[in-house]
Amino acid sequence: MSFDAEQLDQFVLIGAAVTLFAILAVRVSSRTGLPTLLVYLLMGVALGEASPVGIHFEDASLAHALGFAALALILAEGGLTTAWHEVRPSMRLGATLATVGVAITVAVVALAGHYLLGLSWELAVLLGAVTAPTDAAAVFSVLRVVPLPHRLTGALEAESGLNDAPTVVLVSLIASGAVHEHPWYEVGGIVAYELAAGAAIGLAIGFGGGWLMRRAALPASGLYPLAVLTICFLAYGLAAAAEGSGFAAVYVAALILGNVELPHRGATRSFAEGLAWLAQIGLFVMLGLLLSPERITWNTVLLAVVAGLILTVVARPLSVIASTAFERLAWRERWFLSWAGLRGAVPVVLMTIPLAEDVPGSERLFDIVFVMVVVYTLLTAPSLPLVARLLGVATPADPRALDLEAAPLERLAADLLQISITTGSRLHGVEVGELRLPRGASVSLVVRDGEAVVPEKRMVLRALDDVLIVTPRAQREATERRLRQVSRHGRLARWVAD
Repeated sequence: MSFDAEQLDQFVLIGAAVTLFAILAVRVSSRTGLPTLLVYLLMGVALGEASPVGIHFEDASLAHALGFAALALILAEGGLTTAWHEVRPSMRLGATLATVGVAITVAVVALAGHYLLGLSWELAVLLGAVTAPTDAAAVFSVLRVVPLPHRLTGALEAESGLNDAPTVVLVSLIASGAVHEHPWYEVGGIVAYELAAGAAIGLAIGFGGGWLMRRAALPASGLYPLAVLTICFLAYGLAAAAEGSGFAAVYVAALILGNVELPHRGATRSFAEGLAWLAQIGLFVMLGLLLSPERITWNTVLLAVVAGLILTVVARPLSVIASTAFERLAWRERWFLSWAGLRGAVPVVLMTIPLAEDVPGSERLFDIVFVMVVVYTLLTAPSLPLVARLLGVATPADPRALDLEAAPLERLAADLLQISITTGSRLHGVEVGELRLPRGASVSLVVRDGEAVVPEKRMVLRALDDVLIVTPRAQREATERRLRQVSRHGRLARWVAD
């Protein structure tokens, strides 16, 4: 496909306008609790062939390739920005939801799709496979406004980061017809091998890349973020060449690289986050362009509503109950996990695989999945704060919580914490020496009424002060924990976990 100068100018104009609007939509969606990716999907529909703009896009193979590249980048950003110490306690539950939970969801939705919706077995299993994984972008764009215990947010984050890999393998096997050539236990073995191979390659590349980056002396700091992302994609490519799961490899490699000591780690995370947002915008607008609104009939809407109902109130709760059988969770926490399994646009991405393979009936199934995603995201996402309060799993808003930001000090292997003392914080009235910070951490500056003061131990902190604290990176978690303890309980807070 070629562009003349006028077409290129129009492409740049529309692309810049859409991207700017999409970036501004992030602020609106963060206030309403509506996932931004749903806004991007609807933007794609609004720019499609039925709109005045009239962009015509039907290349499923190109959508498949670009979609997988965007998903890999989104997973890489997720791994690089995930704190291992926060998700580690919930990793077992997240992994169980991403494997056992996915298997149960596929089975339940496939049975319902065949016997209730009248789909062929191939399309019914595809429906179960593409709707089984949760979407990290959808889940966490909503959970930012819902204060939850760490074990719930960690489980949802781990699940959404891990469950793409097995479902991509399963959907690819079904769409290519390979699933019919092997008995079910061989299919299970193929999935297990691809996941294990991808994870092993991701581990090797992650640790090897971290070792290399710590010893590389690149001439410009901007090269380090590019190098780290390139290492993540190297893991993806090597895993794919070994017939393993590229998605598992890229996520594991990024998770390791995001939690080891690297030069310019803060800049790397910021760069990856920006690219991931750009990937989400381009990906979901493109998927919206794939939809032809004139194909949507009342029968399509009815099938989408029934399929989504089965997924939401039957398959997801069963998968959560089975996955949490050996976990110490209250029933209200299990029910919240069931309702918080937002699918987002990942099912639409996965539907590009059978579309690219020209699976009979895949176009109709694409329309059903698209409508289902829109309807049930609109239903479940805005209701999560209310559901969390009704179930009693939302943590109460803490008026003494700290406004805390961090910046890396790479040469010192330390972080600079900026603390804003709120009016309700019990840090008000505490002397600097009474903070009892971990060894190596120190208060370096206090900003009060626009003036910077180098503090002494007897200096008394006041509400609305900004406090700068330097802490060794290994002590950052303990430093933040101590500050929050004093903020809640005052100078008499004991040195214990809160």
